Amino acid sequence: MVDTSGHHIVYGTLKDYLTGEELPDTDDERCRQELARWLVEEKGYAVDELEPRRCIETTFNNQYVKSLIELTVCLDGFRIMIIRYGPGSLVTRERPAIAAARILEPDYRIPLAVVTNCREAEVLDTLTGEVLGTGMDAVPDRNRAFAILRERSFSPFRDLEKREREERILNAYDVEVCCKDGTCLLPEDEASFKK
Repeated sequence: MVDTSGHHIVYGTLKDYLTGEELPDTDDERCRQELARWLVEEKGYAVDELEPRRCIETTFNNQYVKSLIELTVCLDGFRIMIIRYGPGSLVTRERPAIAAARILEPDYRIPLAVVTNCREAEVLDTLTGEVLGTGMDAVPDRNRAFAILRERSFSPFRDLEKREREERILNAYDVEVCCKDGTCLLPEDEASFKK
């Protein structure tokens, strides 16, 4: 039975490629699983070097947003790259991906962000915002990622005003409009609504 009551069509469940966890089977989740499999089988990353489903939560002007980072690549104890998936155009996903990479790790700015729709990709420098490469082949494989680890700076991103600006960018870009022509409830509102 296909569940169409939420934001996405749910076909049932599937097992997460990296963790074995059971997840809702949606079109978007199928693409995320394909991406994780590709990073391991084609790009050479170990399963334990990929962190799935990291989140950044923001609230501005009573607007709660939970921003998903599909995959974070971690080598030698450093998060070197985040990967954000979204269907459609990549250009509109560039700025929030850079914002997420700048603030996900409290001690330093993650140097690379990738935006992809599983057919196309852009690799972004999170210091300058520059597009370093386009296409799925531009996503660094494990060997190239180790070279980048030695080349790039893992500079702190602690300026509170700049961090808040990046949080605001995530909050504005990643807001999800509910099917009921409104925005999603804040977590505390959702809990009281269910009572």
